Amino acid sequence: MFSRVQIHLAKVFLKIFLRDRQSIFFSLFFPIIFMTVFSFANSGGQDPIDVGIVNNSTSPVATNFTQLLIDNPLFNVTVGEESRLHEELVEGNQTMVLILPESFDEQSDGAELNLLVDAAQVQQLGLIMPVLEQTLISIEREFRDIEPMFSLSIEDVQARSQNYLDFLLPGLMAFTLMQLSIAGSGFNIVEYRRKGILKRLFVTPIQPRDFIASIVMARMAIILIQLSVLIAFAVLMLNVSIVGSFVSFYFIVILGTFIFLCLGFCLGSIAKTQQAVMAVGNLVIFPQIFLSGVFYPIESMPEWIQPIAFVLPLSFVSTSMREIANNGASLFAIAPSLIGITVWLVLSFILATRLFVWKEVAN
Repeated sequence: MFSRVQIHLAKVFLKIFLRDRQSIFFSLFFPIIFMTVFSFANSGGQDPIDVGIVNNSTSPVATNFTQLLIDNPLFNVTVGEESRLHEELVEGNQTMVLILPESFDEQSDGAELNLLVDAAQVQQLGLIMPVLEQTLISIEREFRDIEPMFSLSIEDVQARSQNYLDFLLPGLMAFTLMQLSIAGSGFNIVEYRRKGILKRLFVTPIQPRDFIASIVMARMAIILIQLSVLIAFAVLMLNVSIVGSFVSFYFIVILGTFIFLCLGFCLGSIAKTQQAVMAVGNLVIFPQIFLSGVFYPIESMPEWIQPIAFVLPLSFVSTSMREIANNGASLFAIAPSLIGITVWLVLSFILATRLFVWKEVAN
């Protein structure tokens, strides 16, 4: 399948990569460090909300209500005087202060509770208000002896839990795949041209297909090894779960590698200097980092930009890898993404073959 010349050149390119310690660090250890940091950042649970309570009522209802909030693990309750708690709220030591009026008892009809909120923490109102309302309803039913119309029964089906690292890993691997592929073809072509390597290869019997095939082999080996190391580290050290088929997963990896290698050949053919290829490469890489669902779902982006984000090559690759890794999807289930990958594969290959002219690239 591959000639001796192609295999020999691939070994040479592998040795060149292994001698570049900086490339190894950024392509392998940086993603590992990145995942580890996110793992520690998301290891803790939700911190309780600091709530101050000013109880101006001496009724059992107010006492019971206060105790229910104290027993709720969602809140860190401080009971005290209004002046002191108001001062703590201004200083940022309290998130909210709830003031119970004197009329807060079993005989009250529509007593109004005053809730003082720090404007900087107002986004937590959506979390605290349902709990307060439910607590008030429970107390009202108890004192007025009202039976609830229905009850909610919760059954634990022991579904597979999924955390942010499970979501992040496929996207981060797709990003690493893109970075290694474009750097391995586009950036290296410019570097080989600068060092005169391409000019020396041009006067040898080596054909352009030998050069391209050797880069593809070398980069494919590097990417498969590095992604395997990332998967092993994430599964063994960070407890990330992958439920899909590894065969399907690596099939998407191989297709994605070909796409970005072809795009890299395009960049290396257009740009003539390191500065130029870095500028053009950033135009290709950076928008996809933030628009392709690597760090957060595309659905959470503004609606006007979602149509653009969905058709980016990294979006198709990362979405396919995530569906397989997180949801155990088959290749048939991700057919729309596979169609997008195929379209980008054809387009990038046509562009690469049109732009990569051996004589022009070598000079």
